Amino acid sequence: MRKKFTFTAAVFFFAAVLAMAAGRRAPETDEMPEGPRLNAPAPDFTLPDLEGEEVSLSDYEGSYVVLEWINYDCPFVVKHYASGNMQSLQDEYTEKGVIWLGIGSSAPGTQGFFSPEEWKELAAGRDSNPTHILLDPEGRVGRLYRARTTPEIFIINPEGILIYMGAIDDTPSRDPGDIPGSVNYVRETLDAAMAGEEIEVQQTRPYGCSVKYAD
Repeated sequence: MRKKFTFTAAVFFFAAVLAMAAGRRAPETDEMPEGPRLNAPAPDFTLPDLEGEEVSLSDYEGSYVVLEWINYDCPFVVKHYASGNMQSLQDEYTEKGVIWLGIGSSAPGTQGFFSPEEWKELAAGRDSNPTHILLDPEGRVGRLYRARTTPEIFIINPEGILIYMGAIDDTPSRDPGDIPGSVNYVRETLDAAMAGEEIEVQQTRPYGCSVKYAD
């Protein structure tokens, strides 16, 4: 009889411990940031550019904005820059008034981290022409947007609404030869939105190198 009572008490004790632990974890889950949501206002942010000037997303209300997570040392990024694909998109759409913001979220000491002067030299060597390259070495904005890869693209309309997030195209390879036959989601999204048409694909799985966040 005593053994049965001891076993039953032990069961209730461990059940209570598990319930208390679950109760402690729940608030932490509830407080986690949701990340960006499609067809909702894009999270605002402020980051320094290569000249040390602060740039905010809200500065460009009234314009289409492309956010490009970038790491020049990533082979998947190399694919789109060595081929001229990314620069072509930058030139084509900035000429149409689109704001293009490259964001570097690599932490110091990791692949893709560069000083402002190194960024300038690397961008010039690639004939890259975004509106700004923004520095995010602490990964604050990358985590805000839950950016996972380089390259990764987010597109925001003039009302500040996020209308696309994901991969640059539908071919997750390192081979530049695949680009001509790929569906370019940046072009598809911007062309449809600017023409007042429905955007057929608003979210895709990004591909590339992982963003090298600080621990």
